[in-house]
Amino acid sequence: MKIYKILFIAFFIFASCNHKDEKCGKSSTELASLIKSYEDRKSYDRDKYPLGLYTRAHYKAEADYAENQLQNFACIKMDDLSETEQISAELLKFVLQDKIDFYKFERFLNPLLSDSGFHSSLNYQIRPLNNYWAVKEYLKKLNALPEFVNQHFLNLREGLDKGVSQPKVIFKGYETTYNDHIVSDFKKSPFYKPFNNLPSSLSQTQKDSVLTAAKNVIEQKVVPEFKRIKTFFETEYFPKTRTTLGVSETPNGAAYYQNRINFYTTSTQYSAEDIHQIGLKEVARIKAEMQKIIKELNFKGSFADFFKFLRTDEQFYAKTPREILMIARDMAKRADAQLPKFFKTLPRKPYGVAPVPDAIAPKYTGGRYIGTSKNSTEPGYYWVNTYDLPSRTLYTLPALTVHEAVPGHHLQGSLNNELGDSIPQFRRNLYLSAYGEGWGLYSEFLADEMGMYTTPYEQFGKYTYEMWRACRLVVDTGIHAKGWTRDQVVKYMSENTALSLHEINTETDRYISWPGQALSYKIGEIKIRELRKKAETELNEKFDIRDFHEVILEQGTVTLSILEKRVNNYINNTLNE
Repeated sequence: MKIYKILFIAFFIFASCNHKDEKCGKSSTELASLIKSYEDRKSYDRDKYPLGLYTRAHYKAEADYAENQLQNFACIKMDDLSETEQISAELLKFVLQDKIDFYKFERFLNPLLSDSGFHSSLNYQIRPLNNYWAVKEYLKKLNALPEFVNQHFLNLREGLDKGVSQPKVIFKGYETTYNDHIVSDFKKSPFYKPFNNLPSSLSQTQKDSVLTAAKNVIEQKVVPEFKRIKTFFETEYFPKTRTTLGVSETPNGAAYYQNRINFYTTSTQYSAEDIHQIGLKEVARIKAEMQKIIKELNFKGSFADFFKFLRTDEQFYAKTPREILMIARDMAKRADAQLPKFFKTLPRKPYGVAPVPDAIAPKYTGGRYIGTSKNSTEPGYYWVNTYDLPSRTLYTLPALTVHEAVPGHHLQGSLNNELGDSIPQFRRNLYLSAYGEGWGLYSEFLADEMGMYTTPYEQFGKYTYEMWRACRLVVDTGIHAKGWTRDQVVKYMSENTALSLHEINTETDRYISWPGQALSYKIGEIKIRELRKKAETELNEKFDIRDFHEVILEQGTVTLSILEKRVNNYINNTLNE
């Protein structure tokens, strides 16, 4: 009887599989359909919600959609797909899973970071208005501010009730994120700035109408909403937010932290303890390199004494914002000149060098890259922080420049945007920190070969930035998995990096508020350098740095496992030529 039962079950499974195959079409066609569904999906009415939709119901619908789409992958046989299609399939599954996890861990209840938040993200809407359509869209967004704020208040209040808010300790100085927008003269609002240079294509009647609308929306919507935000934070959020530090101390926090490790490293192979130990080893290795430079400089004093010298000697600091911007532009231009020696494909989009906007500068460490879409008439921008110049060390500026501009984020991000139609749009828009930030940190390493570090101090600056990212592995896991205090983090960073104390404090708050993200830089860089060393060793005289970089960049943003597979294929193909 048992034999017949087993045969019946086997027949049923076989018949079910065949039935499933009958419903499935060609794998590439099925994949194209899933991608089209994802890219065409309008998950909310963008005319009704020009600043986005942030309700629980919306995120639930997004998670349900992702669940259904992942089930549809049963129709796709990966071996039937081209390499590009296989990569697209893996990346689509990755982003769909993150939508599920976003809802599962209720990340929408905590839309704040130490240096940003739902309200300060509105600063990114402040851009030049190039035509009448852009003017109307911008006004529409400003008018939508009350609903935008209401949705976030609802989520934040639920987060407070559930104990998944941000620690109170990170909010020192946070009042600048809303006070700067509470003005008595509407023309002094940062949101009015785009209206000062309206497109010449507008008629005088249109300009008059737009300026009246701008005055009204800033006086009646923008300023009152930022007053509401101020009241909310100071009378409701700050008094009630948690005093604990690590995310593992929140409900379901340990599982959430492991989820963030998996996401930011694009891998399931690391535990918090694994990463902590990797960090300790990297810190020891880099410290040995730093001590070599100190010895070569014949500096008389301890490691800590050298850090004090770097933090206090005026030769390492610009006197004016204009000076630091000029130095950064010179470094960026020198990096531009080296690119053809190392890369086969260069982006068409240029970039500018500009100061970090005043409204957000106090919470930024060094700088940031701000990209634009492929068809935008705006360049990308390498933002240099000119706030608090005594904390902006010149000897670290080369490493910052190559990380944010070229060959770092501008080169990689622009190439990603400029990929052809063979790469789905969702991939051209995708950013994964392990890849993008790993590439940025690898660029700091590559810059040595490009001749960007011209003094021992700039070499030390390179190691300072690498040490900074290595320390992140130690302190991020320390905070969120090992119960470290804020003082422990500041002490560890102060003893092992030459970052200014201002930078160390802002960075510490960032790690506290953004679990796992800081791990991506060093984990990604370690993988890229590991793959390069493997290619150099196995290919020997056949190794070509331009070919290697083409392999790393030509498929755009990928997970580290996809990247490793691509490099292994490159090695095998080159050896068999």
